[in-house]
Amino acid sequence: MLLASLMLKLGGYGFLRFSLSMLGEGSAYFSSLVSTLALLGVVYGSLSTVRQIDLKRVIAYSSVAHMNLVMLGLFSDNQHGIEGAIYLMVGHGVVSTALFFCVGVLYDRYHSRLIRYYGGLTTVMPLFSFFFLMFTLANMGFPGTSNFLGEILLFVGIYAYNSTTLIFATAGIVFSAVYSVLLYNRVAFGALKTTYISQFSDLNRREFMILLSLLVPMALLGLGGNFLLDYMHFPVKAIVSSLRP
Repeated sequence: MLLASLMLKLGGYGFLRFSLSMLGEGSAYFSSLVSTLALLGVVYGSLSTVRQIDLKRVIAYSSVAHMNLVMLGLFSDNQHGIEGAIYLMVGHGVVSTALFFCVGVLYDRYHSRLIRYYGGLTTVMPLFSFFFLMFTLANMGFPGTSNFLGEILLFVGIYAYNSTTLIFATAGIVFSAVYSVLLYNRVAFGALKTTYISQFSDLNRREFMILLSLLVPMALLGLGGNFLLDYMHFPVKAIVSSLRP
């Protein structure tokens, strides 16, 4: 959870604080190279996510793919792309933390992270299935969630930078829908795997309150993100002006 919410975002903060702010002309010069590497990261990370059989690895690899989208936004050399990248970092920090916590809930009860041991949890763990569905939808950028606003701004900035780059970047949207739907379908639907797990228990009060405390900011970021966007307009404009003196 700490890795997904904070440590994974330190690289993006470093590019914002040092590379883009202090070395603007150099960042603009190497933006094509960084965008190419980020596109490869989006495609490779998404394809690697689809073939994973471990719950935690699915979320970890999807985080790598999302952070490559963030890199595309940071080096789009315009305000919409950079603001979208920042917004996606904040939103993804909440969503990925919640997804890792959901995996931890399952592992704490059943001591396995392999997807093949799970199935049909909607019938025996309805509260868990609800929260897992909400954060899975957010992870795939469903409208009304925090990741959706970040990705919309990010793709607008990428289009303004290079329309060809946008075509390849949209692969991240397609693959995120694929592995998110596959993950939830395998865990929540189908028949109960009573061969491997004989006793089931839903969320307790502590787990419910933790997931609720993550669901509320995710919904606020998805339905009313103007307060965060208004806050970042001026500093992002200063960064863009350093990229184009």
